[in-house]
Amino acid sequence: MKITLLVTGKTVEKHYIAAINDYLERTKHYISFDMEVIPELKNTKSLSADQQKEKEGDLILKALQSGDVVVLLDEHGKEFRSVEFASWIERKMHTVNKRLVFIIGGPYGFSPAVYQAAQEKISLSKMTFSHQMIRLIFVEQLYRAMTILNNGPYHHE
Repeated sequence: MKITLLVTGKTVEKHYIAAINDYLERTKHYISFDMEVIPELKNTKSLSADQQKEKEGDLILKALQSGDVVVLLDEHGKEFRSVEFASWIERKMHTVNKRLVFIIGGPYGFSPAVYQAAQEKISLSKMTFSHQMIRLIFVEQLYRAMTILNNGPYHHE
């Protein structure tokens, strides 16, 4: 199984880029993992929020492959404690044949078509974070899950 984090738009804050890349590299010691960036939409001032969601949704759907298991990082998704998330990932490692794709949408969320394409939704918190910060939080939690599954010293009960 390969895990892919699909995001809309580049990470621009240098401190987030450094931290995200650090956790990406650490996680690769345990599992095949990468982050794919969908280009940010240009000239969005004339577009409504729904139109932006539709255009971003089209780009997201084009990035998906046949057989992908799609999980949206969404405020209305299921919440996990870190140990529970690790167990969830472990189950996916036994059931997903190709890619497990986590998606962070744009500033207005996901289009209905993207919601339809998803098998599950996960929420990282009830609080609202910037999309840049959610990237970092997700890659840290994935790394934490891998260390839990491999009895590493990173996570403490």
